[in-house]
Amino acid sequence: MAGPDSPTGPQGPERHDPQSPDPGSPDPPESPESPDQGSEGGPWKRDPGLQPERTRLAWRRTTLACAVAASLAARQALHNGTGPVSVVCAALAALAWLGFLGVAGRRIRAMSAPRPPALSPRAAAAAAGCTLALVAFGAALAR
Repeated sequence: MAGPDSPTGPQGPERHDPQSPDPGSPDPPESPESPDQGSEGGPWKRDPGLQPERTRLAWRRTTLACAVAASLAARQALHNGTGPVSVVCAALAALAWLGFLGVAGRRIRAMSAPRPPALSPRAAAAAAGCTLALVAFGAALAR
């Protein structure tokens, strides 16, 4: 049975929290920065690392997917004949893709800033509207 002096202690094995310092080790040196401040004493600067890069790549992938959808809409319009409805739907799909390309291009450029602004509700609505328009025109061509 484990006693108070045994390594397991009276309540079972001791648990070591890796975040807490060992009782026998000296305290780590204090950082000159508090958790809320950067090295200059101001707020933390945005990490220019992987997160903005992932966001830029996501916008590029989405733009590529919209380009493929617009190309397939144009192909469908040519395959089914060049009736006025097909031509108008294909042209509007291309226009929706160009609109999305503009929104995405602005957002990709904004992501290169040290602290990019949040996506505005207007830009988000424009991107969603272009995507929905592309879907609608593609669906109209599939009939």
